Amino acid sequence: MVITKTPFRMSFFGGGTDVEEFFREYGGSVISTTFDKYCYVNVRHLPCFFNYRTELSYSKIERVTDIQEIQHPAIRNAMKMLDMRELRLTYEADLPARSGLGTSSSFAVGMLNAFYALKGRYADKKKLADKAIYLERVLCNEAGGWQDQIAASYGGFNRINFHLNGYEVLPVIMSLERKKVLNQNLMMFFTGFTRFSSEVQAANFNVEKAMQKDRVCKLREMLNLVEEAEKILTDKHSDLNEFGRLLNHTWRLKRGTGSAVSTDSIDTLYEKAIRAGAIGGKLLGAGGGGFFIFYVEPDKQKLLRAAMDDLLYVPFEFEDGGTKVIYYSPESYEPMEI
Repeated sequence: MVITKTPFRMSFFGGGTDVEEFFREYGGSVISTTFDKYCYVNVRHLPCFFNYRTELSYSKIERVTDIQEIQHPAIRNAMKMLDMRELRLTYEADLPARSGLGTSSSFAVGMLNAFYALKGRYADKKKLADKAIYLERVLCNEAGGWQDQIAASYGGFNRINFHLNGYEVLPVIMSLERKKVLNQNLMMFFTGFTRFSSEVQAANFNVEKAMQKDRVCKLREMLNLVEEAEKILTDKHSDLNEFGRLLNHTWRLKRGTGSAVSTDSIDTLYEKAIRAGAIGGKLLGAGGGGFFIFYVEPDKQKLLRAAMDDLLYVPFEFEDGGTKVIYYSPESYEPMEI
């Protein structure tokens, strides 16, 4: 039996520039961090006493005799890719899926980590990220970028650069105290709205040419903000409040990158937060719902919580570990006879 623990991520700057169609032409870069909310994937070989060959438990339960019958595309394609058979897989998570935290990619990374461990093989962080990108973007043909798989695999507070030859993961260097202050000044709220990130991404890219040109211009401006944000974080003499102001700027740019990014309800919530004292913030993920992150000084946080009293407040702390195997018990396995 194998159990993996994989963090979720929050992306601050550069979201959308990690999509291959964009970064291969213009380059791409994001600043993101993982935090202490996780998904857990439990995998073992299914005992041979049942009249089915694979059992899956996530938001639904599947019991099938043939891998091709599996409805969940990521599980089906991952099992075929790594030649996994006769499995019992269980998924659990600290936060809901389809909420802008890279949950599907964290699941993909954690599942692949578990599959490799079950086969008695080690997979390093780059291999897990690369395989998860291939699984979601190629085999499952889901629209979206690369940052979620990389963040879930590597963990930590990073700048991830994208280019023609792939990507590089560069830790954002700041003191422990400065990082702690940043963490304390960020507040996360759940809007209650969930959506498929791939559908939002597809809707945002399938626009008329005139709109697409404007979208590219905004994404390139958002890309430039990554450098500015990193300087604020790494320069101990910079005012951290500027990070919040840049969040506000990048959110207003992002709203113009596609009709599916925001809604009237989301806009109303955001403006209410700003009036309550938040310096800036953004909706996490591709847009359309999920979690808001706000930068707000400690003396204004009670006011913000009161203004957001209809939303669920979710405290969090940054984490640095990335995906991990937290339980490993080798087992003998003989394939069932066909």
